[in-house]
Amino acid sequence: MIDINLIRTQPELVRENIRKKFQEKKLPLVDEALSLDARRRALTQEGDSLRASRNALSKQIGMLMREKKTEEAEKVKAQVNADAERLAEIEKEEGEVSEQLKKVMMAIPNIISPETPIGKDDSENVEGQRFLEPKVPDFEVPYHLDILEKLEGIDIDSARRTSGQGFYYLTGDVARLHSAVLAYARDFMIGKGFTYCIPPFMIRSDVVSGVMSFEEMDGMMYKIEGEDLYLIGTSEHSMIGRFMGQTIDESKLPLTLTSYSPCFRKEKGAHGIEERGIYRIHQFEKQEMIVICKPEESAEWYDKMWHYTVELFVSMGIPVRTLECCSGDLADLKYRSVDVEAWSPRQKKYFEVGSCSNLTDAQARRLNIRYKSGKGTAFAHTLNNTVVAPPRMLIAFVENHLRADGSVEIPEVLWPYMGGTKEIAPKK
Repeated sequence: MIDINLIRTQPELVRENIRKKFQEKKLPLVDEALSLDARRRALTQEGDSLRASRNALSKQIGMLMREKKTEEAEKVKAQVNADAERLAEIEKEEGEVSEQLKKVMMAIPNIISPETPIGKDDSENVEGQRFLEPKVPDFEVPYHLDILEKLEGIDIDSARRTSGQGFYYLTGDVARLHSAVLAYARDFMIGKGFTYCIPPFMIRSDVVSGVMSFEEMDGMMYKIEGEDLYLIGTSEHSMIGRFMGQTIDESKLPLTLTSYSPCFRKEKGAHGIEERGIYRIHQFEKQEMIVICKPEESAEWYDKMWHYTVELFVSMGIPVRTLECCSGDLADLKYRSVDVEAWSPRQKKYFEVGSCSNLTDAQARRLNIRYKSGKGTAFAHTLNNTVVAPPRMLIAFVENHLRADGSVEIPEVLWPYMGGTKEIAPKK
């Protein structure tokens, strides 16, 4: 959510930002916000005037009663009662207008970075840097599900029977590899100075509406029937919600946190959920990183965070590249975002394995997350980034470490987490 003062003083800048995001249907929201804001301020001014008048008239009543001027005092009392009725009407309308304004403001996208390329959708995202040379082996790389099945590491059919499409069982050494990568990612981030957290896996609706747009909420979140609770789509939701309504002392910033959680996503309208494989699913686990910092520090932390993900994948011998998200591909709360993509030797192209985002103060305004300094209080900046998210990592892992005999090599950094196991051999 952007600052209402920006709409008051630079409405055309806000409109141009909406155009850059190819959301012309939202242009009327700017005028609607200005109209509601003007009405709210007028109501506030009238209410303040009536409260001041009430105080003055109350003193006048007391003086008239002491002077035995009962008739005059009763007239003043009648005026006080009339003003009280009007004040009640004002307060009710002010609350309604404020709620309408909040809904409108929450639908207006955050101002995007000057460095964000302009484009309609993800097809116009721009490649950044590449890390490690992508390789294509001299043997055919099977589909990832075929590789995992030969390792006896996955059972999709049973998951369909128990849970439906978009779920899976991991078993044996593959399940151990999955947990090993998450444990390695946890320790990797702790080594970078981040504090490890395990958050609640359900959050209330006021947190959900604070961390994402209405469109994202509808397409992602599972609601618990009969409860004001939603299953988290990523631990970022719960982690940022932890600081809702808080004012953090400047000396404690930046807060650098890394969190583990399962993630649950409806993937409503997403292509690929019905496809054979584990690229797009309803349930997975993830290691996340979250930073809450002062505004002047967020650009630096943005660069640090995506570099950490790159470093992690490179340490496991997986080639990656960065992809700068264009304006039309940015979620409404995001100021700037970069995807980290891993190389697929089978497809001979890169695919997304993580995303790093700077939301500036848009999320903090929704959740009222502030920090206190010698200059007063201000809204903090929030950032989030995927450290690693199996099972997409598993796809990149088995494809890049597959040998001609069907075995999968385990890189040295994971040996301690695999009990010394250096390869996973096919069972059939």
